[in-house]
Amino acid sequence: MRADFGGTYFVNALIGFIFAATGPVAVILSVGTGGGLSAAQLASWVFAVFFVNGVVTLLMTWRYSTPLAFGWTIPGTVLVGPALQHLSFAEVIGAFYATSALILVLGLSGWVKRVMSALPMPIVMGMVAGVFLRFGLDIVRALQSDAAIAAPMVAAFVLLSARADWGRRLPPVIGALLVGALAVGLSGRLDAAGVGALALAQPVHTAPVWSFAAMLELVIPLAITVLVVQNGQGVAVLKNAGHEPPVNTIALACSLGAAVSAAFGAVSSCLTGPTNGLLTSSGEKGRHYTGALMFGVLAIVFGLVAPTFTGLMLAAPKEFIMVLGGLAMLRVLQGAFVASFGAGRFSLGALVSLLVTVADIGLFNIGAAFWGLVAGFAVSWWMERSDFGKA
Repeated sequence: MRADFGGTYFVNALIGFIFAATGPVAVILSVGTGGGLSAAQLASWVFAVFFVNGVVTLLMTWRYSTPLAFGWTIPGTVLVGPALQHLSFAEVIGAFYATSALILVLGLSGWVKRVMSALPMPIVMGMVAGVFLRFGLDIVRALQSDAAIAAPMVAAFVLLSARADWGRRLPPVIGALLVGALAVGLSGRLDAAGVGALALAQPVHTAPVWSFAAMLELVIPLAITVLVVQNGQGVAVLKNAGHEPPVNTIALACSLGAAVSAAFGAVSSCLTGPTNGLLTSSGEKGRHYTGALMFGVLAIVFGLVAPTFTGLMLAAPKEFIMVLGGLAMLRVLQGAFVASFGAGRFSLGALVSLLVTVADIGLFNIGAAFWGLVAGFAVSWWMERSDFGKA
């Protein structure tokens, strides 16, 4: 591990961590406050999704020497928002436990791997490209809304990317990070009120209440977002980078992570697509796992001091995070488009999968990414039937 670790993999882990600790955390805070959760319950939620999944990341990555970064289902978090309007938090927790049990059964049955194997990769990568596209668009939006911070970051990235030897001395993304931090500091845009004193997390245990209404509304959609949407993204990203993730074992790890997270009021675990994309965005394939190990360590530390780090990360202007995440995802997004349309097979299905995902219109409390896969597969089955024979 010491021999394989290097600056590139530390940077990838740091960017992945910064991404996870900003926008996705804001989703949790928005959903939780809208659902009437207390500050202690919110802090416990943030603690669990980082600490528990950081431990799962370390164990799985170490076991398989493959980058396997775990997080939490963001579409699943969004699903919880409407449920908290008419269900108690304890009933939602009960649905989290039931989801964990369902994922365990599906993982043990081997059904998950069979479904993943049956989905053509161009269609899956079309969905992934649709999910990741907004990260590229965020760069353009940030340039329009706050050029003073965004423009220097983009300029530093382009300059360091111009020559390979410059990029080796200072990775373009870390150059953009440093220039962006300097721009934020010089502009006085860091919100000092959001940076508090060091505070350790104090997890809160919420006993579950078993409710048929909660099970009916949440369990199946949550399981779909974990196994098909989120894990589907993560597996596709890793395969596109040349890795072979253990699909069924990943489902079992998600089940165990979800059960422990639920004890502290957190939504289900999953194999995260964006973070694994960032971890495999540069460097040698055989050394990517060291970045995932570093990400796991950073996630555990973040979980332990979640109140402090959350305030610090969110104190920076949102454009800083938008540009940083977008620049880090550029190569990943490029790879997703190449994998979707470069081979010539399933190209129409991949396009439909991309369009439905980008439209971001969910049905029956299930996110657009799932329906993108369904629509893309259906169109290819009807209009590109010969491509299945070639595959």
